[in-house]
Amino acid sequence: MKKLLASTFLAAGLYALAGSAQAAECGDVSIAEMNWASAGVAAQVDKFVLENGYGCTVTLVTGDTMPTFTSMNEKAEPDVAPEFWVNSVRTALDAAIAEGRLIQAAPLLSEGGVEGWWIPKFLADAHPDIKTVQDALKHPELFPAPEDASKGAVHNCPSGWNCQVSTANLYKATEAEKAGFTLVDTGSAAGLDGSIANAFEKKQGWLGYYWAPTAILGKYEMTKLSFGVEHNKAEWDACTAVPDCPAPKVNSYPVSDVYTVVTKAFSEKAGVAMDYMKTRQWDNGTVGKVLAWMGDNQGTNEDAAKYFLQTYPDMWTKWVAPDVAEKIKAAL
Repeated sequence: MKKLLASTFLAAGLYALAGSAQAAECGDVSIAEMNWASAGVAAQVDKFVLENGYGCTVTLVTGDTMPTFTSMNEKAEPDVAPEFWVNSVRTALDAAIAEGRLIQAAPLLSEGGVEGWWIPKFLADAHPDIKTVQDALKHPELFPAPEDASKGAVHNCPSGWNCQVSTANLYKATEAEKAGFTLVDTGSAAGLDGSIANAFEKKQGWLGYYWAPTAILGKYEMTKLSFGVEHNKAEWDACTAVPDCPAPKVNSYPVSDVYTVVTKAFSEKAGVAMDYMKTRQWDNGTVGKVLAWMGDNQGTNEDAAKYFLQTYPDMWTKWVAPDVAEKIKAAL
């Protein structure tokens, strides 16, 4: 028994030393809690994991794309931007990486940020011949317009958003009007979401623009249609994304690269936390379901982070060592 106790105390002592070492390596960490839902939840997941798994002291700071990038690039603050859509600052970020100020860690969204034209999955299952936008446009009767059921509807992106321009140009490029469709102005994000919810309640066809990861695609199963062509960046920049382009061509939406970005100083001072940042990533489907739960339960980013950690242990336990996972589970 003495031998057993001695071994136990030794193990406990080594464990405590290991924990102290981790805390010392990690120290204080500042994380940008961006002002959109998926990024906010990611920041709260990181906070919980780093505090309870690695003994870090985490401070969350309010963030948005450009202010956060500028602050990280010029002041090395905050330490981490968990969900950073890098295409918006690609050139400047490449320069910051080359000059040793910032590091691009793992892609947080394994599939990237996705945009496109979608239809309900129940409709796709019932009509397996519809694989592309062009296939859908052969069937205006399946996607009745809200104001004139004799026509099909393509639901546009909210007014004033960049995607409103690209959707209108792709509507023109695919000759949707000639196929018997009308372009529906949904007015706002709430209007667009409402049109999808209404279609599912009525088990009715719906065709239009949406993006992932989002709560709507976590709540309602949708199928993204192909445009039948690869993304053409030159065409996109010159025409697809340009208002009132006179002769748009069929094009595919780009996939946005979404990475975790950290400062070089952080990578050098927080080894254990950096290992985690190099590993963790989640898919759009999971993020969408977490966001849908948050909306249905009026939860905060922190609530949604705990829901994710409690509901998807098979995913996040692969991001950390087994002993770290046990400490996180114990804290939930």
